[in-house]
Amino acid sequence: MMWQDLVFLCGSVLSLVVLVPTLRDSMANVPLGTSLPSATIGLVYGTTFFTLGMTMSAVGSLLTGVMWSVIAFLRSPHPLDHGVESGEEESPTPRGAPGNAD
Repeated sequence: MMWQDLVFLCGSVLSLVVLVPTLRDSMANVPLGTSLPSATIGLVYGTTFFTLGMTMSAVGSLLTGVMWSVIAFLRSPHPLDHGVESGEEESPTPRGAPGNAD
């Protein structure tokens, strides 16, 4: 085992740990411009690490890419979903804010 493999794995595990609150928070709103590139980078890095024989780094990076993909799916505003289909109207107040918040 290369020590670099362990270092990259630790970085990926740390990324996964800090992303869990975003995934658990139903009010979180992560732009697609952040989540999709991050997911792509994780998946590309994971594939690259596999080709270098760095299996632990690869697994960590692929899991980070998957986590970002789930965040993109669950916590990003979808361009085609404006709430109009369900009869909701857009309001100027953010989703978690009370109506009288200033």
